[in-house]
Amino acid sequence: MKLVAALVGGLIFGLGLAISQMVNPEKVLGFLDFTGSWDPSLAFVLGGALVVSFIAFRLVLKRDTPVFANRFSLPDKTDIDGGLIVGAVLFGIGWGLIGLCPGPAIASLAYGMEESLWFVGALLAGLGVARSIR
Repeated sequence: MKLVAALVGGLIFGLGLAISQMVNPEKVLGFLDFTGSWDPSLAFVLGGALVVSFIAFRLVLKRDTPVFANRFSLPDKTDIDGGLIVGAVLFGIGWGLIGLCPGPAIASLAYGMEESLWFVGALLAGLGVARSIR
């Protein structure tokens, strides 16, 4: 049942990404282009996600345990370190140059976009390098 819930959640997430056009690099780059022809429509997607997350976290965390696990697995690290800063900078540079981030890139594989294949390949390679460094 846990795998079914994960699959359904992933499908809903991917559908949301597709409907909002976050899998479209041109749409994302238009949102990030503040000095050119800025497209603010993704701000509504991001704002909606914040509202839903804000409400959902408060409701879910009132429970003693999750539905499909023995305990909640929440991050306990709260400090800002070099790894977090480097990761955020690399993420931002990649998002700004390509117009994709990991979730939408994986979802856009369903469209067969060549950029997505390159992006996901580079993502997996980067994960491998980061894991070997640690």
